[in-house]
Amino acid sequence: MSVESTVRAVTTYRLTEMKQRGEKIAMLTSYDYSMAKIVDAAGVDVILVGDSAANVMAGYETTVPITLDMMIYHARSVVRAVNRALVVVDLPFGTYQGNSKVALDSAVRIMKETEADAVKMEGGEEILESVQRILSAGIPVMGHLGLTPQSIHKFGTYAVRAKEEAEAEKLVRDAHLLSEAGCFAIVLEKIPAALATRVTSEIPTPTIGIGAGPGCDGQVLVIHDMLGINKGFSPRFLRRYADLHTVMTEAVGQYVQDVKACDFPNEKEQY
Repeated sequence: MSVESTVRAVTTYRLTEMKQRGEKIAMLTSYDYSMAKIVDAAGVDVILVGDSAANVMAGYETTVPITLDMMIYHARSVVRAVNRALVVVDLPFGTYQGNSKVALDSAVRIMKETEADAVKMEGGEEILESVQRILSAGIPVMGHLGLTPQSIHKFGTYAVRAKEEAEAEKLVRDAHLLSEAGCFAIVLEKIPAALATRVTSEIPTPTIGIGAGPGCDGQVLVIHDMLGINKGFSPRFLRRYADLHTVMTEAVGQYVQDVKACDFPNEKEQY
């Protein structure tokens, strides 16, 4: 294998270039080798190994229970599949809040044990010390503002964030703080479109929206949601690009029927 073929085409610096020239950034989640291989080959710029794995892979109601070891397992699987995309891994709840040394240790584990490209962290000023400490070690950080699912027990709802002026102004300040600290991108989740457009225009850092309107520099969705595997989640911002739940249910049902009827395997499907 040549050196060129092992180098990923998308880097943190390239995302900044994309913002500067107005090229939108496409980002999706992946949690396993097979799915990541498809997503990467399809041309996605950034693959997020999200703590949403807690929901779609492990069946938890929130992202809070997923552990660092679980995230490392998923990230290792994804990285082995990827040739082009930038791979970003969520730091899970409890691995960075309130203690910057613990945050650095968590980020170092992810980088060393998965060979991913960057980590993602939820929050603004309250986690700034952890962000700075991780960045000082040379580890790229993607920020995350607006609806922060790891804080669900604090807010008690997944409703749109920053609709009131005070919270909106705090989000703008936090975006500037994360940008000035050196974050290479910031996810803006479930906030008013006008606010997301404002933030995007005010900072040089690329913004990635989810439920934040078209004014961001890129967009992200959870792969299980956009492919229609997960039927129980239908927010306004979600566009389903396929109905794999129906396709897969029908395929499995047909398999069961064929086995019961002794139609599978047939003469051509045996040795």
